[in-house]
Amino acid sequence: MTSTESAHLSPDASGSRTTDATSTVEPDVLVVGAGLAGIGMAVALLREGRHNFVVLEKADRIGGTWRENTYPGCACDVASVMYSYSFAPNPNWTQMYAEQPEILDYIDAVAREYSLDAFIEFGSEVVSYEFDEQTDRWRVETRAGKVYRPRIVVAAHGALHNPLKPSFDGEADFGGAIFHSAQWNHEVSLEGKRVAVVGTGSSAAQFIPRIAEQAGHVDVFQRTAHWVLPKADRKLGATERWLFARVPLLHSVYRNIAYWTHEVPVLAFMNPRLVRLLRFAARRHLAKQVPDRELRTRLTPDYEIGCKRILLSNDYYPALCRDNVELVARGVADLTSTGVVTDDGAEYAADVVILGTGFSTDNRCADEHIVGRDGTSIQQAWRDGMEAYLGLAVTEFPNLFMIMGPNSGGGAQSILFVIETQIGYITRCLDLMDAQGATRMEVRGETQREFNAWLHRRLARSVWNSGGCNSWFLDESGHNRQSWPGTGTGYWRRLRKPDPAAFVFSAGSVTGR
Repeated sequence: MTSTESAHLSPDASGSRTTDATSTVEPDVLVVGAGLAGIGMAVALLREGRHNFVVLEKADRIGGTWRENTYPGCACDVASVMYSYSFAPNPNWTQMYAEQPEILDYIDAVAREYSLDAFIEFGSEVVSYEFDEQTDRWRVETRAGKVYRPRIVVAAHGALHNPLKPSFDGEADFGGAIFHSAQWNHEVSLEGKRVAVVGTGSSAAQFIPRIAEQAGHVDVFQRTAHWVLPKADRKLGATERWLFARVPLLHSVYRNIAYWTHEVPVLAFMNPRLVRLLRFAARRHLAKQVPDRELRTRLTPDYEIGCKRILLSNDYYPALCRDNVELVARGVADLTSTGVVTDDGAEYAADVVILGTGFSTDNRCADEHIVGRDGTSIQQAWRDGMEAYLGLAVTEFPNLFMIMGPNSGGGAQSILFVIETQIGYITRCLDLMDAQGATRMEVRGETQREFNAWLHRRLARSVWNSGGCNSWFLDESGHNRQSWPGTGTGYWRRLRKPDPAAFVFSAGSVTGR
């Protein structure tokens, strides 16, 4: 295996393999999901000298959200120099904000660099997790019937993996194609078609400019306007990439600049009075790109900037100004055989309907069979809303860690930075268990309650909670179950070292490293 600093990656597609339902397998650690979180966790285990682990992936290849989302224009809204593992810097990004194919290639390359194919079992969708209190091991079963009994489970299946699809009474009558942006139907040609786009969030802002170049006409249905800031995107030239590869310090400087660029806005999000500069920049961007006054009015949000996720785009507004694109500032109420009907009863003809309606985030484990100590299900534990300790551990669910669990989302920071921070914490928890000779580690109930009381007090004054919008950050009760109440740096500091007093340990024999 090569040095972690030598990840000058030359990506290509990874292979795949599947497993059959055979005998029970007892790995020390079971990682569920082979996206950026799962791959990062696997590498961390190897770097720690832990080889007794398995990664289960429901699909036939790695990549997670970057495998699933293949819509035109799909790209990251975090600078690519920051959207890479710290242990595998990639000097070969071709743009400041990498697009989906390049990111997927990068993930494949990291997996090859660490020979992870030997640890990943593809076509293995987990359908059941049950904690066995007699052995302090989990019983995990896949849809194919294969059973695993790991000591530790790391749930790395992501926060944005269940597409949110609105239900329309007339959907069965619609005569054209209808699909979600996260399940893009590439067999459907949009050339010359009338296309209805439902939603104007992050994904829609990326694919609308691309499909507008093909479609005969595009109607964009907007319930709520979004704040948009310019995207500092550009090509990374051959000279820059050559320097990144040969002068790692230069690449590190770029990465640090990107880090702090994404970090500073969070200070404003936590103190809404400080968002004036962001609001000014967004209004200036809108004024420069949309000359039509009436269209600008429809595109101007009526809530504070940062309350919803801010869009970064240089081509979204210009796309809405095209002659073949119309912004309809109303929601879609139903479908007919020939198109869509808006909230006010107006009808719009459509050959294709594309749902840019985001993901289900209220309770990402709502449909999962996860049973912890004393027979407690995750649905019972979260009956009043998702809750965890540090976004990682849930009381009554020993030896279970979640990557990107409740309230661990960064307000503007690279999610990969948050993921790596959590991975480091999990590996230190494993070391702590080993040092104490423990077979069970569970966060104390009072620790979790005190932590969440503190967290929600801080979030109450944030722009996410008080900015006057209804966003995916908030659940049906109005509680913010997504955001970390501070900067990425603050989160990193909090997770540098596990506090043994926050957990209950059960002593016993520990096997498999």
